[in-house]
Amino acid sequence: MSRIVVIGGSGHVGSYLVPRLVELRHEVVNVSRGTAVPYRPHFAWQAIENIVIDRVAEEKAGRFGTMIAELRPEIVIDMISFDLPSAQQLVEALRGKIEHYLFCSSIWVYGRFFAVPSIEADPPNPIDTYGANKAAIEAWLLRQARLTGFPATCFRPGHIVGEGWNPINPIGNANPAVFSLIARGDELVLPNLGLETVHHVHADDVAQWIIRAIENRAASIGEAFNTVSEQAVTLRGYAETVYRWFGKEPRIAFKPFDEWILDLEGDDAVGSRGHVIRSSCHSIEKSRQRLGYQPRYTSFEAIHESVRALIAAGKIVGPDDDFASKGG
Repeated sequence: MSRIVVIGGSGHVGSYLVPRLVELRHEVVNVSRGTAVPYRPHFAWQAIENIVIDRVAEEKAGRFGTMIAELRPEIVIDMISFDLPSAQQLVEALRGKIEHYLFCSSIWVYGRFFAVPSIEADPPNPIDTYGANKAAIEAWLLRQARLTGFPATCFRPGHIVGEGWNPINPIGNANPAVFSLIARGDELVLPNLGLETVHHVHADDVAQWIIRAIENRAASIGEAFNTVSEQAVTLRGYAETVYRWFGKEPRIAFKPFDEWILDLEGDDAVGSRGHVIRSSCHSIEKSRQRLGYQPRYTSFEAIHESVRALIAAGKIVGPDDDFASKGG
């Protein structure tokens, strides 16, 4: 078994990943700021070493990479690297000292598609700073793998979902009020014909993917992989499904995108614009063939779990006292 350092292991994916690693008898070190609480209770959190490090502060001081190297990892899983200098500082400190480095990228390295589903051979074409930074890290890591043998693997999660997380909703943002609107049977307005797509993935399936990449290291090092559910869903199909979860007939209207987006404000508008204009839809064939990845959850199953948890937490509000028993 390996000594594995998970950077950002208390987050959503880490809440599933750390227990999986412990159950496989790996020695796990969780590095975090110490402010997040894992979403799910598990005995694993008492069986690991927790190290509190403020990555941003230590990177500014030039110490972060050295601090991780001093933990003597054999494998590093980096969930929270967001710009190239951050990744470079860490990698330079780890050269020649680790067996595998797994970098959490994002499907945001893709902007608009020319064919769907997108495959990893399609060139990245990010359309925002976040995606551009992730793409730059990927490109540098894969070049390091080819030229210097640094054992890097990049994985690109979709819209992560699961218990404790607000799922991207049928209008492409993370506001749970949209689910409350649907639960009441009110009308939902979608852009265009509602045929744009979103591509979710359950956090536990991302954790599963990471385990498979570690266990199939020869097939994963030097490569990038999409890490999503088996199928994307259309906004219209998504909305109709959620209405039926709540026992309602779908009430859907449509507007041209340029008019529709004006009805949204703030973070909702930003989120919806980003998801709708990308219309994510990705292939997992490479992960399936090379790593044996098989998502446990469909997009709808993953979303459904999140919705039920949000109902229980009172974040999705229904029209009657019997509401908590609805939602599927």
